[in-house]
Amino acid sequence: MLSHLITSLQTSPGIWHKRDIQTAAAAIGQSVLGMDGAQIRLGDDCAAMPDGKDGYLLLAAEGIWPKLVAQDPWFAGWCAVMVNISDIAAMGGQPLAMVDTLWSESIEKSQPLWAGMQAAAKAYGVPIVGGHTNCHSPYAGLGVAILGRSHHLITSFNARPGDTLVMVVNLAGEYYSDYPFWNAATTAEPAQLKAQLKLLPTLAKMGLVHAGKDISMGGLVGTVLMLAEASGCGAVLQIEAVPRPLNVAWEKWLTSFPSFGFLFSTPPQQVTQLQALFHPHNLSCEPIGTVTSGSKIYFQDRGEQQLFWNLADPATGPLTGFGH
Repeated sequence: MLSHLITSLQTSPGIWHKRDIQTAAAAIGQSVLGMDGAQIRLGDDCAAMPDGKDGYLLLAAEGIWPKLVAQDPWFAGWCAVMVNISDIAAMGGQPLAMVDTLWSESIEKSQPLWAGMQAAAKAYGVPIVGGHTNCHSPYAGLGVAILGRSHHLITSFNARPGDTLVMVVNLAGEYYSDYPFWNAATTAEPAQLKAQLKLLPTLAKMGLVHAGKDISMGGLVGTVLMLAEASGCGAVLQIEAVPRPLNVAWEKWLTSFPSFGFLFSTPPQQVTQLQALFHPHNLSCEPIGTVTSGSKIYFQDRGEQQLFWNLADPATGPLTGFGH
């Protein structure tokens, strides 16, 4: 079972498409200097820029899968907002505002994209304040950028060998059509969505984790790889410990975007405090593995352990190109 799972995931498009990020790493580098001369390290869920006060401005952007934009524009609009807000939350931040870049073949065809974006913006309480709109395009396309602020930063760069990997996820949902999206958001009460997101700045302020990332496209497995790469570490992922919806195959679940899902690297003694924060909000919060030294990612299941990925091996190699 473990060998079959590894083979399947090693060739998953959701994971391999993350290698496209290497073009950005090659073009921009691992860090840049801001206008004030402060170094901004790249490769995290958001760019974190010291704001000259007591924290950081967070800036991120997401382009939406063209197939989703074409086939289900309302949900594409919703996702464009949701994934950006998730990026801000992953770094312990609070979102401030968004701008969009919308390309459509006509004014009429742009309407469901707008409806989806506006529905999510209202549900999460984060306004869309401008952007770019073109309704005379030969194709449909959508991107959204977001600005946020964090007073206590969670980054991807500080996972430490010996840390426990913890997955936080909302299992109260269902798959959206045949897409790899676990939908725990569009039918949820806005008050619930906002309350769950506020837990992330609270977590950052409590200082319970060394590092974290949101679980995005590429799923949990892709996020484990990116966190390990960013921190210059390896990991052991205990498959049997991963929270999972009933009757969902591992191959699908481990590469799914879960709406509300985060991966944290935390000292083992802090796990119970993490659970005390998230469990009252009906969120799963479970230890699922260990951070190790080196560059190898192992899967473990019922006593069996096999190598999944070696970030230092040219055969698999780095995923995004951002990291130690």
